[in-house]
Parts: sequence; structure tokens; C-alpha cells
Amino acid sequence: MKYYLGVDAGGSKTYTLIVDEQGTIVGKGNSGQGNHQVGYEIARRNIRESVEMALAQAELSRTDIEFAYFGLAGADREIDYEILRPMIAELAFPRYEINCDTMIALRAGTNRPYGVVLICGTGTNSAGVNPEGKFYQCGGFTYQFGDFGGGGSLCVEVFRSVIRAWDGREQPTLLTQLLLDDLGYDNVKAMFDDYLDHNKVPPIRVAKLLFQAASQGDEVAKSILRHQGEELGTSAQAVIKRLGMEGEAFDVVLAGSIVTRGEGDFITRYIEQAVKKVAPGASIAKLKMEPVIGALWLAVEASGIALPEPIYNRLRMISEYSLA
Repeated sequence: MKYYLGVDAGGSKTYTLIVDEQGTIVGKGNSGQGNHQVGYEIARRNIRESVEMALAQAELSRTDIEFAYFGLAGADREIDYEILRPMIAELAFPRYEINCDTMIALRAGTNRPYGVVLICGTGTNSAGVNPEGKFYQCGGFTYQFGDFGGGGSLCVEVFRSVIRAWDGREQPTLLTQLLLDDLGYDNVKAMFDDYLDHNKVPPIRVAKLLFQAASQGDEVAKSILRHQGEELGTSAQAVIKRLGMEGEAFDVVLAGSIVTRGEGDFITRYIEQAVKKVAPGASIAKLKMEPVIGALWLAVEASGIALPEPIYNRLRMISEYSLA
């Protein structure tokens, strides 16, 4: 029996799955954030913990794994790979490969070997592969280096919009009461003083309040989400043009909680508008499975065989809930 291992090490969690050649899950592991850019030692520990949890559950050793594939947040440039190669080599798998987490999300979201992926979860990233196999990544390096959004930024947008509405620089917004209720304050002044006096940062979870407010018609929330969509659409256009894919038919895969789990199409409509302007044959596809599944499929394919139907079919419906 052959076994394959896939890892999705992201900005908030790390998942590991092991399957046999029939696509049956025999081991799974989960841990915290696995992005070395956030914290090297924490990421190193969490990736190892997740992997060892899956191996223990499967009652397998590293030498039993036919191929291991690691999708790693923060694997963006050569300087990152110089850090990540020895980190993953320490795990001592006989055959393995590492790649940016954008690529496992892309593989999980389309049945074509090429396409574009837009990630909007904790942060944002975009990348693509054209039919000739050329790869290009655009963004993923924070606001200072051209990005906008993701939950880590949108939570601040919520907070500052409430402050601006309170002090008269912004129109009234439903976000005010939603935020006060979430954070447990009686009024904006109390929140303002506490956050300023203690140098606090709003928790990432409050980004979800944008969708609640927007679904009730709040113009401030809708404007922020529109900005997010337009920025992601601009990133998609840059990838498409750089890879010369304007005349191709392909999927633009949307991955990450902000674009896959948000209510309504407050973001996606603007992504689609931007994509269609430069690539009329492209389609928007929300990622419906966990990116770790893409890592498993890539592990199988990297071992030198085409992806078998049993593995593809059994893993298509794996959810985050089933991985916990």
C-alpha cells in the first residue's frame, strides 16, 4: 500500500492529511500558524506537530510515505526557500516538495493544470500558472508593498470606520453597534480610550462584521468590501497579463475565508468585473474544499502518476470541520 501526505501551513492554522492509494484518510493532524514570516520557531514547531500527529494516527513512519507535499504560507521568494528548505528537510521524508500555499489552493480549486488563484484570508496573495507552466506571483507582502485587505487589515478598517463615524469624519454606520457588542463596550469613547491607552489592536474576527452590516444595506461596510474586491480584481488582472492568458479559458480560484465564506457577493462581483475586462473566457470559482486537498493531489502527481479517480472523488468533499 502506498501513502501520500499533504500539508497546508497557513497564517492561522496548519493541517496535515495522509491518504492511501484509494483516497482513504488514514491520518490527520492540525496545529497553529505555520508561516515562518510570522514566527520561525512557532511555525517550525506547529508544522512538525501537525505532521507527527497525522503519522501517529496513521501508525506510519516517514519512510512509509510515498511522497509528501508542503504548501507553505510565506514561501514567496528565494530568501524564504533558503529558510524553509532546511526546516522541512528536518522532517526527514525520503521524497517531498515545498511550494507556496497559493499553489495548493489553485490545484484544489480547478481541474485544469493552469489558472489563477486569489487568496484573501488573514492576508491577501495572488498567483497563476499559464498553459506553458510559467508561474507568476503578485502581492502577498503587506500594505507597504502594494497589498490591501485580508482579515488582518479589514478588522482595522472596521475599527477606524467606527471611530471616524463617532468623531464626525465618516457617515453613521451599523458597524458601530456591531463592533461595540463584539468587543464589549458601552460606547465608542470607552473603546477609543481603552484601545489608545493600552495600544490595543482590533481582533481579526471583527472583519466578519463587514458582511453583517453590508447585508443590512450599510454603505460604509459595502464600500470597504467593494474596495477589497477591486483590489483583488486588479491583482488578478496583473497576473493574467503577465502570463499572457487574456485569450485563454481558465478558472480564477478564490480561496480564504473573506472570499469563500462571506455573505453575498459584496466582493466577488468586483473581482469578476475586473477579470472579464481582460480575460472574457475566464470563470470565477470559489474554493469549495480545504487547500490541503490540493497538497495531497500534488503529492500524488509529484510521485510520477496521474491522479487516480478514487483519490480525487473521495477527497473532493473534505471540509475544515472534518479536519479538526
